[in-house]
Amino acid sequence: ATNDDGQELWVCADPRRIGQVLSNLLGNATKFTPAAGRIQVGARRRGPGVELWVSDTGVGIEPAHVARVFERFYKTDPARAAGTGTGLGLAIAKHLVLAHGGQIWVDSQGPNRGSTFHVILPAAGPNIE
Repeated sequence: ATNDDGQELWVCADPRRIGQVLSNLLGNATKFTPAAGRIQVGARRRGPGVELWVSDTGVGIEPAHVARVFERFYKTDPARAAGTGTGLGLAIAKHLVLAHGGQIWVDSQGPNRGSTFHVILPAAGPNIE
């Protein structure tokens, strides 16, 4: 990845698996953001790692649900989520990130205020300090 300053950022990761994580996060952002909404993706150095994030202006997440969105089969609103997946995507994403020695979490200010999903992976290559 390249950050806003044009600096190359390297991580030690299985590209297929981390691609699966990012695909899931982007798919969710697309699914839960209205047509007039906005989705941003970025990367930056963060301590000994590289942070990737996917931010959207979508439906957001109730504060009571934020801590549980990575649980298997968990859906924040079963009525709204009916037919939109198994509830495994974020659980799989968490498993894959943790298997890489990373971290994953979400920030949301509540309903209709969007969400930002963060992934930190260990840095590798020329960007190790």
